[in-house]
Amino acid sequence: MKQVKIFAGSASRALAENIATAYGTTLGDLSLQRFADNEMGPSFNESIRGCEVFLVQSTFPPAEHLMELMLMVDAAKRASAHKVVIVMPYMGYARQDRKDKPRVSIGAKVVANIIQSVGTDRLMTCDLHAGQIQGFFDIPVDHLDGATVLAPYIKSLNLENLIFASPDVGGVVRTRAFAKKFGAEIVVCDKMRLRANEIASMQVIGDVKGMDVVFVDDMVDTAGTICKAAELVMERGARSVRAVVTHPLLSGPAHDRIRASALTELITTDTIPLQQENEKIRVISLAPLFAAAIRNVVTHESISSLFV
Repeated sequence: MKQVKIFAGSASRALAENIATAYGTTLGDLSLQRFADNEMGPSFNESIRGCEVFLVQSTFPPAEHLMELMLMVDAAKRASAHKVVIVMPYMGYARQDRKDKPRVSIGAKVVANIIQSVGTDRLMTCDLHAGQIQGFFDIPVDHLDGATVLAPYIKSLNLENLIFASPDVGGVVRTRAFAKKFGAEIVVCDKMRLRANEIASMQVIGDVKGMDVVFVDDMVDTAGTICKAAELVMERGARSVRAVVTHPLLSGPAHDRIRASALTELITTDTIPLQQENEKIRVISLAPLFAAAIRNVVTHESISSLFV
């Protein structure tokens, strides 16, 4: 069996350390040189010849950390690594997965092309914005399910009148899959946007009176949608409202909005490190899941068995 080495990019060092610990090893030695103009150059400070190399890096902010990751892959390939696997807990540009209006790019496809162009052998990620993004790649993609670690926490709350909610129509499939684990019903918030990160109107489709509502989404960015949706279901008679999201981007006023919102708590993961403390946010680590997935890749065992 080839030797396994795990390295961290600058965006995900804490998560990578936890993944390495859960796997039963330590992080490899990698340094990142920066020039005065912020140009970067990664360097492996140990031999990786013939090794299976796993590079852990979420791409948030997307452009900076994506470039760093691509340079890491190139350095690993030039150092004669046997295989180079990207472990990208959060994939930036995944929201741009289609042409929803004329003359726009499909950012997710561009990122897929870049990842493959540097010689990446495999991609491991979690809760893509749209599952069909896997089809943008011509290399194996291991798409992990964040619900594997998030659902047990919701179960531990023993909520009496549990119902799940999608904050928009596009998230219905994800919400239904989550609710299926509990045998619960779902409702939907239908929203209309005038522009990105700005909601014009929202309405609830379904009855939430007296219910413990749990919103399910892949990410929370400025938190405008989730906080408005939480306020709306409470106005409609919900008993409590929580949110479960995998990727805590939490840009701009997100933390202040969450603190002031009707949310009892927001449950999320460590795909992106929190930039500030927030008493309403609970973080559950994905490190054990990623470590198990890495082990199964190395031993050629099933990945889906980890979350089916």
